[in-house]
Amino acid sequence: MKVLIAYLSYSGNTEEVAELIADNVRQHGIRPDMHEIGLDAPVDVRQYDYMFFGTFTWDKGSTPDEFKDFVLEIGYKPDNVAIFGTGDTQFGGDALFCRAVDKLAHFYNSRWSGLKIEQSPRGTQEASVKQWTEGVLADAIIFA
Repeated sequence: MKVLIAYLSYSGNTEEVAELIADNVRQHGIRPDMHEIGLDAPVDVRQYDYMFFGTFTWDKGSTPDEFKDFVLEIGYKPDNVAIFGTGDTQFGGDALFCRAVDKLAHFYNSRWSGLKIEQSPRGTQEASVKQWTEGVLADAIIFA
């Protein structure tokens, strides 16, 4: 099984979540490919069975332009995309918290609920990342 973890991170928070997801994927004997959106060369997503896409939420609930460019670069809506992201409730409260995750999960018609992490994944949030990843992988293994 081929797995891609593609993420956009400015502060490092989303990258930390991506690394935690990668660690959990590796525990299942799967070596994920990591792709840092906006920095790495374009990636051909058609070669992957499952993909984890991550971003932060920007500017009053918006998806960052670099992530939008990544979506356009792909050129189609692949199946089996799980969405994760980071946000900060102090900028917009609960109504705008991780809205990019909601928008992308809807856009990709993801069968998994999006993973939303407040700032950096510490403490109980690390456990949330593990639990969410386990749920995605369980479905992936069943549907593979």
